[in-house]
Amino acid sequence: MRRILITGGTGQVGTELLRCSWPEDIRLIAPTRTELDLSNCDAVANYVAAGRFSAVINSGAYTAVDKAESDVLAAWKVNALAPAALASAAKVEGIPIIHISTDYVFDGSKDQPYVEDDPVAPLGVYGASKEAGEQAVRTGNPRHVILRTAWVFSEHGTNFVKTMLRLAAERPLIKIVSDQKGSPTAARDIASTIKLIACRLLEDRGAHFGTYNFVNSGEATWYDLGVELFEQQGIAGFGVPVLQAIRTSEYPTPARRPSNSRLSTEKLSHDYGIQPQRWQAALSETLRALQKQQGKLP
Repeated sequence: MRRILITGGTGQVGTELLRCSWPEDIRLIAPTRTELDLSNCDAVANYVAAGRFSAVINSGAYTAVDKAESDVLAAWKVNALAPAALASAAKVEGIPIIHISTDYVFDGSKDQPYVEDDPVAPLGVYGASKEAGEQAVRTGNPRHVILRTAWVFSEHGTNFVKTMLRLAAERPLIKIVSDQKGSPTAARDIASTIKLIACRLLEDRGAHFGTYNFVNSGEATWYDLGVELFEQQGIAGFGVPVLQAIRTSEYPTPARRPSNSRLSTEKLSHDYGIQPQRWQAALSETLRALQKQQGKLP
């Protein structure tokens, strides 16, 4: 039996990883925060050393982007030091690590989708701590895959899609930023991609390592995503609010967001044969799951 350690098992991607259909000879170990405190590097290293794992998947992260601006130490402990501890401990055990990262390592100034080798330039604490986590994984364990993603949504946890649906029940007008561009991405598709990569790494010693991007195909602004979301809701027979496009400057936040979060997935497609589905289709699947969850669909 091969054991895979999954950190962040209650997050959006972690939840979907646990729901994936894995080979019968793979057992997933997803400790709770009580069982494994990612802010304690010694505990992290000891857990990996004692676990007899075949691989590590780090989906745990400090993701409160705005709060990170004032909670710097906590963000760096989880996003930078924990990956360092995981990667180095995995190297000692001779096992690979898959680490999830983010579009926030870029400043968004590029006018094309970012490729993996583009210079990083994080705008705030969250992005800087995640970029440091990438460096820690790269230098800590040569057998690594870093998977950058963006604009994650699912029926779990807190995300843009769930927030919009909640606001729609509370108010007739919703203002949405329209000058930030990205690729909305389903946590379910991220998890499926990670599963494929993990299985390849376990089966094939010649599998590719390195940094990759994964997002659903296509692009949108947050406003575009809101329009598509409520169009699909309307088609399904649910209420639709009025949407108003606004600029980022009209919705100030403690942390600056990249204006361009588009990520190219060509390298992943070339090395692993993964072709992401359109974000609109992924959104439709998530909406249906949410509607079933709420008892609105059989």
